[in-house]
Amino acid sequence: MTEDDPHASAPPPPGHRPRRRGLFHGLRSSFLTGLVVIAPIGLTLWLIWTVTGWIDGWVLPLIPERWQPGQYIGIDLRGIGVIIFLIFTIFIGWTAKGLIGRSLIRWGESIVDRMPVVRSIYNGLKQIAETVLSQSESKFDRACVIDYPRPGLKAIAFVSSTAKGEIARQAPEDDPLISVFLPTTPNPTSGFLLFVPRSQVTYLDMSIEDAAKLIISAGLVYPTAKPPTPKTTVPRPEPRG
Repeated sequence: MTEDDPHASAPPPPGHRPRRRGLFHGLRSSFLTGLVVIAPIGLTLWLIWTVTGWIDGWVLPLIPERWQPGQYIGIDLRGIGVIIFLIFTIFIGWTAKGLIGRSLIRWGESIVDRMPVVRSIYNGLKQIAETVLSQSESKFDRACVIDYPRPGLKAIAFVSSTAKGEIARQAPEDDPLISVFLPTTPNPTSGFLLFVPRSQVTYLDMSIEDAAKLIISAGLVYPTAKPPTPKTTVPRPEPRG
């Protein structure tokens, strides 16, 4: 700005002090800081309390009244149904690993396979449960970035495996297809299965958990950047005189 500019702001008069922020601004800042601390804790406790009550309300009515824990304790403690559910689930899992348990499961599934509608529902739910709760090594490999929905736009995805069979034959051998799962925001359990050429997949250093947090938060929570690995240099030997 020049000296003749009418829009130029005049310098502050001598002795002028910058305007201090009022008490309300300080209270507002403290409230927001406290909210950031309390909200995750409160929501976590509320979610645990709600799920515990839901399990109690589902399990306890199945127990005969004379065996209800409240008859002996005198009060209804939240979480008793969760403990009973855990014990029952462990017992079922231990039984299913044995010969008799496997035989009973095969016999029950053979009966279900004869029911058209029930068969479809059961097999679908079984595949989902085996995929989500599987203890095998079948899991997402790494987080990556691909071009989606068009070249120039980047999206985070999870690498599952290299394409096999008929899908693999759709690409040349020097650039095979990689199967990736592209989750949606803020619900990463839904998304798209894409087959992307390996040359178009950019792997990320962040973990699967950090990438999931980034997707769920809609880009608000970024993982802490890892410091670059320092390069080790070998000192040169001093020349001998």
